[in-house]
Amino acid sequence: MVDFDSRLIDVPEASGGLARETNWWGAFVIGLAGTVLIIGLIGYALFALGGFAIVLFAIITGIGVFLCFCLAEMAATWPERAGGLPSYAFETFKPVGNNVSRHVGGLSSWAYWLGWFTVAPINAFLAALYIVDLFNIDFGGSFGPISSKFGAEVPVDVFVVGTILLLVMFIPCWLGIRLGATFATVLGVLTIIPLVLLCVLPLFKPGSLHGFDNLSLSLSSSPAGATGSWQLILGWSFIFTWSVLAMEAAACYIGECREPVRDAKIAITAEGLFGFFIYVTLPIMVFAVLGTAGFDQLAKDNPGWIGDANILFQGYVDKIFGVNDFWTWLIGLSLIIALSLSVLNAIMGASRGMYQNAHDGILPRAFGWANKHKAPSFSMLVSLICSILVLTVGSPLQIYVFSNMGYLFALAVSLVGYGIFRSMRENTPRELKMPRAFGPLGLIVGVIGLLLWAIGGYYAADYAVGPGYRWLYWIGLILLALYFPLYWWRVLEDRAAARGDVPPEPEAAG
Repeated sequence: MVDFDSRLIDVPEASGGLARETNWWGAFVIGLAGTVLIIGLIGYALFALGGFAIVLFAIITGIGVFLCFCLAEMAATWPERAGGLPSYAFETFKPVGNNVSRHVGGLSSWAYWLGWFTVAPINAFLAALYIVDLFNIDFGGSFGPISSKFGAEVPVDVFVVGTILLLVMFIPCWLGIRLGATFATVLGVLTIIPLVLLCVLPLFKPGSLHGFDNLSLSLSSSPAGATGSWQLILGWSFIFTWSVLAMEAAACYIGECREPVRDAKIAITAEGLFGFFIYVTLPIMVFAVLGTAGFDQLAKDNPGWIGDANILFQGYVDKIFGVNDFWTWLIGLSLIIALSLSVLNAIMGASRGMYQNAHDGILPRAFGWANKHKAPSFSMLVSLICSILVLTVGSPLQIYVFSNMGYLFALAVSLVGYGIFRSMRENTPRELKMPRAFGPLGLIVGVIGLLLWAIGGYYAADYAVGPGYRWLYWIGLILLALYFPLYWWRVLEDRAAARGDVPPEPEAAG
């Protein structure tokens, strides 16, 4: 059973001066951006793997719920820390040594940022595609790819609309957590309703649930080309983790909640349970309605289709209720709103981890700057600029691979750290304590995650993009290694501060 310590824990102030202006609901609705990522994965996964995708969804989502429970305990233990999952590594690895904890914490935050900031350009690109299609926008012209082996052709209208969406979502991020949470509440409610509706629509017409007749959860009956090799299983598992485990995002905002200890328990637990419901129920229902024959028909009717969410969900509701303009607009607008929420969180959440690390003395001081609204200004500007640059790539699947080389590393390290924390700092006062078995289990799952990161990441490009793209794996490792020059930059800044050449505190420059 979960142990709630009866002792009262004094809650320190939010690290670095971020405002405590939200609550568990704000953290929950902004964190829904992680659950929204099913939109980009479900079609590709079901089309490529058939019923076996449901098995992967269930297993990896179950791990995601376990991760959320572990995060809830860590968030309640260090409620003053901003940035969520990666920032806790700075504390959990301290029993191994301060230098280890500094570098693991810094590398984890940098890796987490690499994994999450890319969500903004990917989902802005997808939302722009749907906006352009739904409202018949056509500027004409295109540019790209960057090279014959990197990127794709990007229509000018999609790039312009995607950039505008990034800028619009940046405004509430810049104006502080209170407005950001309010904005996310509107988007969140408008996201929850369609997601739940998509899960239950077939129940209003049970006759549409005929896909179970051909449902097989084994790889032996998967689509042509999906042979049951261990490389395929590991490669696709790696791809799944980028989306399925992202429901941990609510933890990024616990440090800005008014009652962080209480809110950590509610927000992260609710995020995990709701995420499990969506990530398991929706694939089952989509496959139950469409079946293998339905996916084949979508591919036939839409040449080049390999899982686009708009085509998938439109075909799904058409199969239930028949072709209707109402569903065309509802599905299109719902996807745009959900993807916009994900863009909002990608800019807000990932930036907070780097902000926290600057105040830990690891990343350059500029990342610790906050504006007058007590939002991490420089970190968010970096996220925005990098998002616009990545938008020019135009190939979400290529971005997935090198991005997840950061994200999965951060997730795996957080679980390893949790295992170390539970075994070596068990007596740390905290109001929320998970069962003792969670410690060794977290360590085991974390090590498995690191193996999946190292091996599955190498083969993932074969299935996400195609043969000849394994170099994306190495690009991910190179981007991850950029942490070290950033750390050395901070070392030089601290030496200059010791000589009196620069202000001693990051916020002084803000």
